[in-house]
Amino acid sequence: MNLLFKALHDPTRRAILELLREGPLTAGDIAEQFHLSKPTISHHLDLLRQAELVTSHKQGLYITYSLTTTVLDDLLSWLLQFKS
Repeated sequence: MNLLFKALHDPTRRAILELLREGPLTAGDIAEQFHLSKPTISHHLDLLRQAELVTSHKQGLYITYSLTTTVLDDLLSWLLQFKS
């Protein structure tokens, strides 16, 4: 869960997740939305993948990223236990 909190802490990574809410995107499509280098975006995407917030699959020369919500469901369940 530490990786999840680390991934969600960064505003750029949260912005990437918001982009992926609309559907899968290639790394290049994601990079075009930011004023950051492609290696920096790749680093952010790798951290999101490690936290299981996104999945990636290679299609020819491109890597496409998709949002994964399963880990967020687990996080919400964990957080809700503290509500009562």
